[in-house]
Amino acid sequence: MEIVQDQEISEPVSPSGQFLSSSILSLSIIAVTEFEAPFDDSQAIPFLKDVFLPVNPRFSSIMVADKDGVKRWKRVEVRLTDHVNFPVFTTGMSTQFYDECFDEYLSKMAMEQLPRSQPLWEVHIINYPTSHAASSIIFKLHHSLGDGFSLMGALLSCFQRADAPPLPLTFPSVQLHTNTYGRNSSMFRKVPRFFSSVYNTASDFCSSIMKSCLVKDDKTPIRSGHSGVEFLPVAITTMAFSLDQIKQIKAKLGVTINDVITGIIFLGARMYMKREQGSGSACSTSLVLLNTRMHGSYKSIQEMVKPDAESPWGNHFAFLNVRIPKLRDAEAKNNPLKFVLNARKIIKRKRSSFGVYLTARYLQLAAKFRGPNGASKYIYGTMKNTSMGISNVRTNEQMALANNPINGLYFVVTGAPQSLMAGVTSYVGKLRVSLLVEKDFIDPQKLKSHIEKAFDIIFEAACRESTPPAT
Repeated sequence: MEIVQDQEISEPVSPSGQFLSSSILSLSIIAVTEFEAPFDDSQAIPFLKDVFLPVNPRFSSIMVADKDGVKRWKRVEVRLTDHVNFPVFTTGMSTQFYDECFDEYLSKMAMEQLPRSQPLWEVHIINYPTSHAASSIIFKLHHSLGDGFSLMGALLSCFQRADAPPLPLTFPSVQLHTNTYGRNSSMFRKVPRFFSSVYNTASDFCSSIMKSCLVKDDKTPIRSGHSGVEFLPVAITTMAFSLDQIKQIKAKLGVTINDVITGIIFLGARMYMKREQGSGSACSTSLVLLNTRMHGSYKSIQEMVKPDAESPWGNHFAFLNVRIPKLRDAEAKNNPLKFVLNARKIIKRKRSSFGVYLTARYLQLAAKFRGPNGASKYIYGTMKNTSMGISNVRTNEQMALANNPINGLYFVVTGAPQSLMAGVTSYVGKLRVSLLVEKDFIDPQKLKSHIEKAFDIIFEAACRESTPPAT
């Protein structure tokens, strides 16, 4: 890594930014935007120069070490042509042909490392019609630049409202769960809750530490356990569900949208596992992403970068270890709602404990005494020993770029030592689920069909419910 003098550098790289950009762990976020019409290639450079780069200084910075070995962001001159790619496919072919070209290109690009000698992002403009879009733009950004919350805020700041370009996009709120009880709660209720919270906090913290170094999930059709799985080829597929139907399930069960889609993915994964190897009862755990900011709405970049911002830029997240319910014979048919309700119960309980904050403190201490690689080893071990990861983002109005409406949006996280990663995006009435899987180990189309079947099963079962069950 380049060594520079203090006067040449700006702010230090955050601890979490260093954890996610080390020799042990390097994560990137890929966001795919699908356009209604072909994209005008001549708009790319002006957009990046005049709109994208000014969003945040990190988009014009590289990671360097100062004379004391501390990683910092150094502003550099950006050669935009080094960051923009225009892949060329055979012209005049069918939509199916371009679907295959797009999938192959996306999978290959997902595995390539971003050059450390330039700012850690790139853009790929694909002007060929697929079954989903007339053209597509792929943004690849290193996770050290910020988490999904920050980077989604960045993209929202770059785009326009499709229905009214002069008006700014509104920033959606993210439902947060807090452990608050009414001021009038009796002491008889507060005392048991206090001891329960203490127990849950200790249990969650200890299980998190154990998961990072000792306790491993079983090897199953969704977890190969291969060494260096993060470097193996991947395949990416997506599916879409009606957001209105998801909300119907939410209302019937008295849960959140996140609980619903988590339960659907869990049931679909178990159905895939059971059919492939009869491993419906194997020990499997998912890492569910938790936004740890105190305020749960996306903010404009101007608000995020303010000192003492309520929702600051950066990486402010934690993982919840959520056990995937076991699937026994005929249970998918007779009791499918348990996957949603169990997800709700576990996520709610873990959010109510302080285990994630103790874990964050542990990472700080690990970084202090063992260096950033010490914290990276903990995160890497936790991911490697679990079966899958789930993260989600959401938007409000339909967006546009250069007056070209965006009809679809989804994202995936790459570089994780897992065989399966799921990204969930809600956009213009659809909830899009993207799956990044270990190629030649997980069959993406079969897994997709099982998750779609799980949605149908849960939707039908929820519609038969008369009142929300107690949670």
